Amino acid sequence: MKPLPTGYRALFETVVTEAMTVDFQQPEPGLGRLHPVYATYWLTRHMELVSRKLILPFLEPGEEGIGYQVTVRHLAPTLPGMRVRLEATHIKTEGNRVHVRCEAFNELDDRIGEGSTTQAVLTVTRLEQGFAALRRRWEVARE
Repeated sequence: MKPLPTGYRALFETVVTEAMTVDFQQPEPGLGRLHPVYATYWLTRHMELVSRKLILPFLEPGEEGIGYQVTVRHLAPTLPGMRVRLEATHIKTEGNRVHVRCEAFNELDDRIGEGSTTQAVLTVTRLEQGFAALRRRWEVARE
């Protein structure tokens, strides 16, 4: 991986849709459509997305990033139709681990989320070998 400067930033913006509201899509009471606001699991997904966007310009050919850790605090609600802005800031790189601070704001500039992600940067070959080994173990376990 090319050196990633401390403080380097990436941005991602989106508009909250009905599909991004809280709905666990289960028939059990209390596990279906719940709150008509931006779901924490979508906030988490978007934090991972903006963190990936941050490392993409620094990956060398044959390298790939994969999620290692995510920490999220969902601080305030956001309604469908509202714009959300996520900001990722590179904090540090330790070995092959890239540590990123994430913040999220709605269009009223309310801070709606904060957290961090860590991505491991590995060769594509190493990732494919790991996936293949997992697939083999699973196939044996299913026999």
